[in-house]
Amino acid sequence: MAKQVCEDKDLPDINTLGSFQSVPLEIFHMILGCMPVRDISIFSMTSRTISSHITTYIYSPSGILRLLVQDFHNSGLEDGRQNISILEHYKYLGLLLKRCTLLLSTKKRLNYTHKLLSQVPCFKLGGCASPMKCVGLSCYGLFLQVLTAGWDEMECHRVYNTICNVTNLPRKVQSLVSGTPGSSCKQELYVRLFCRNVLLDHWVRCKDTVFWLTRLLKPWPLVHQARLLYILFGPVSTTDGYILWKNMTQSVVDEKSLEGLATTIKLLYETDVKGWTADDVISLVEELTVVPNEWLLENNARFLILTGNSICFSMLARKAVKGRRMDLARVMVFLALVCQKDLYCMEWAVNMMRRVSKFFSTNEERKCFLGHVEMSFACTVTDMLQSVLVAEERDEEDVNFRNLFHLLKAQANFHKEILYLTLTPSV
Repeated sequence: MAKQVCEDKDLPDINTLGSFQSVPLEIFHMILGCMPVRDISIFSMTSRTISSHITTYIYSPSGILRLLVQDFHNSGLEDGRQNISILEHYKYLGLLLKRCTLLLSTKKRLNYTHKLLSQVPCFKLGGCASPMKCVGLSCYGLFLQVLTAGWDEMECHRVYNTICNVTNLPRKVQSLVSGTPGSSCKQELYVRLFCRNVLLDHWVRCKDTVFWLTRLLKPWPLVHQARLLYILFGPVSTTDGYILWKNMTQSVVDEKSLEGLATTIKLLYETDVKGWTADDVISLVEELTVVPNEWLLENNARFLILTGNSICFSMLARKAVKGRRMDLARVMVFLALVCQKDLYCMEWAVNMMRRVSKFFSTNEERKCFLGHVEMSFACTVTDMLQSVLVAEERDEEDVNFRNLFHLLKAQANFHKEILYLTLTPSV
């Protein structure tokens, strides 16, 4: 491998080494072997000749053995310092390769990078037998982030295309988003870990994250975008890391289960980048909340609150414009319930209802909408009371009773805020 790289005509001439010319190559490599990777990267900037000789060392057997540290599964000390150390190692390795290949074209830089990293099994999509205990993909992602920092959009496009060609990522994603959710749970896990750790999670700027997320989502139709988004950011099992497809449709989930999806939707909505409009994001939210089937209303309401005022209002306004008053009323009931459970201000829910009601053109339509809200409260209370009465186990009965208690309290506080509005003189 070293000989092949040395003889490559694309590398600078290495016949002279300046002051190091009298130092045998083996001794020079031994010196490099004693230097920290960070110092080698600084040393590579002293001259083009030194840089090319360091490149030769990188691809030599001794350089590969020393630089491609593969102790990805050893957590080391209890505070995780071993993992931090190996992440820093690959961060500086990325900086080293960035500096050594600075004068080459993007295509050649990517070729040299692939020649090096392809020798690490844990850097491959599905290449690690214990992905949940492995920091290999995180090391790869940090390496990639440092290597491509400052590259323009066209160069980053080429990086993404190279990764797709090497990993066959598009075909694997297609099989997942068009298949039955959960039928390839291990493959879903591999794709999630690869995309998150290599392409998405290491960027500091929001625009960079959205750029890579756009590369992943935009080739697919909306329904597949929503499915892929759920694979990447939806709730997972804490034991095996598999995607929990039934959680949103069969049980009430907490904020932690929804944070990843909500944060990503906010990022797409608030970041000014090409390829995404406000309507695109709202349509994606509508599609996401029926993956794999329609979510429970409480999960839907909690998710809308987490996405922020603008997205929540836009979703409610869409229902109002389309004349779906009953659906809108039911969502308002569960927004009030989530505000009560999660200790949000109930005034926010009432003000949101006031803003949305302005989309109804007449007072009669507004009165009809308020009637739907009251009817939805009554129906939901009846449903929860019924679930308490038919509960077969004591634990289930306690949970259902607590839900009923929260709903009744939410209804009281919701009406209290409305009364405050009616009794407060308008300015």
